Amino acid sequence: MQIPDPALVVLVGAAGSGKSTWAAANYRPTEVVSSDALRAVVGSGSADLDASNDAFEVLDLLVTGRTRRGLTVVVDTLGLDAERRAGWAALARKAGLPLVAVVVDTPAATCRARNAGRDRPVPASVLGAQLQRMRDIRRELETEGWEVHVVSGEASAAASAPTSSPGSSTVSRTDPSSSTDPARAVRRDSAGVAARSDGPRVMLQVSRFPWGEDPLDWLRGIALAADEAGFAGLALMDHLIQIPQVGRAWDPIPEPWVTLGALAALPTDLMLGTLCTPATYRPAGVIAKAAATLDVLSGGRAFCGLGAGWWEREHAAFGVDFPATAGRLDGLEVAAETVRALWAPGTKAYHGERVSLPETTCYPRPVGRLPLVIGGGGERRTLRIAARWGDACNVQGDLETVTHKTQVLRRHCDEVGRPHEEVVVTVLDVAVVGSDRDDTWTRVERLRGRTKAASYAARHHAAEVAAHRERHDRLFEAGVGTVFLALPDLTGADDIERIAALARR
Repeated sequence: MQIPDPALVVLVGAAGSGKSTWAAANYRPTEVVSSDALRAVVGSGSADLDASNDAFEVLDLLVTGRTRRGLTVVVDTLGLDAERRAGWAALARKAGLPLVAVVVDTPAATCRARNAGRDRPVPASVLGAQLQRMRDIRRELETEGWEVHVVSGEASAAASAPTSSPGSSTVSRTDPSSSTDPARAVRRDSAGVAARSDGPRVMLQVSRFPWGEDPLDWLRGIALAADEAGFAGLALMDHLIQIPQVGRAWDPIPEPWVTLGALAALPTDLMLGTLCTPATYRPAGVIAKAAATLDVLSGGRAFCGLGAGWWEREHAAFGVDFPATAGRLDGLEVAAETVRALWAPGTKAYHGERVSLPETTCYPRPVGRLPLVIGGGGERRTLRIAARWGDACNVQGDLETVTHKTQVLRRHCDEVGRPHEEVVVTVLDVAVVGSDRDDTWTRVERLRGRTKAASYAARHHAAEVAAHRERHDRLFEAGVGTVFLALPDLTGADDIERIAALARR
């Protein structure tokens, strides 16, 4: 159903729902009267609540003037105040204009993420009340006599665009996906790798770096090929020495956060992050700072994989403490809580479950909610840490193993009071991918070392593209949100091209 034009159009939605973006995509600036914009005119900025009374006085004057002249006016406020709506409706009825309420229906998690990325976010309790109010708003509006149009704050802006009447001005129908509004354009969803709202994802995990004489050119080639193939993101392994499962100790393995900074400058849509950074390597605050900086420089495309660390040799070689297992898991939990505290809005002191900080001044802030992926499938501690602090966990194994880990994670979510869908299972899949059966087994033979061929093939699901795609589909059907695909024989961009069919879902 199209929106009549001219009309009085009142936008209704919680903070961060995308009302202003929708209005900008469908109407001329002169047709939109915004309480935020007017606060910036009569006060010190759009978040200057002390200027609200003056701003609404000006807003009402503008609505009165435009309705009196029979002109379309789009009222961009929360739209939740029934008394104000009644006043505007009376003006429109007197002028003979249709009463239209556009309800911007955006998931609560998205609103919260966008709000968190603002310089002056709405207090969580206030936003929560707004979201609660939205549940029954449609019935209330219909009772008041409004023609209600529900649009998605994440969908195409043209979904319910107004129809211009003969002789009226043309209404813009620009797709909001091209909007420069950071709340919409910067991050595709509130949880990055952890979200399943727009379907399952496959990301490329890079753990070996046979880059020859030009490391940066090799890295650029891998990233651009991954983006072209349709991978949703690129993750780098974080180790100080190349691990024996991948290569030789003297093979190059770059520091990942520096490397990701270089990749952030490339013209891609790839999510970028580590899988996973050991909490033992760096102070948690330094990890938070690096990830937030990457998020800003990449335009909101960062995620942070965080693990307990497991390889004693590299710790000893670099003079890094390597506590016993319990101590490393304690460190992981402290690190997860710390990064969450430092990525949150504001600079106030933080006193949490295991962490106390005198202040949380950490700028630049992430663009939105920066996804935190907890690496490891330990059922007693690691998955509980993921349930408490993470957006996702990252595990390895076959379908049966992953299904079991998912059930354990959900039990932990129940215990800590989080909905299951807030913490998604992701899988690291180190797979041998051949072009045909002969090629597959040639690769197995070349890669297996002293491991029996059958054991190596089973461990790495050695098969052709079609079989891997079917296996990934079964993982997705079991609830996996993202597969991180790693090639044990990655040599260059040509390898990315030959597995492109696995990236496109």
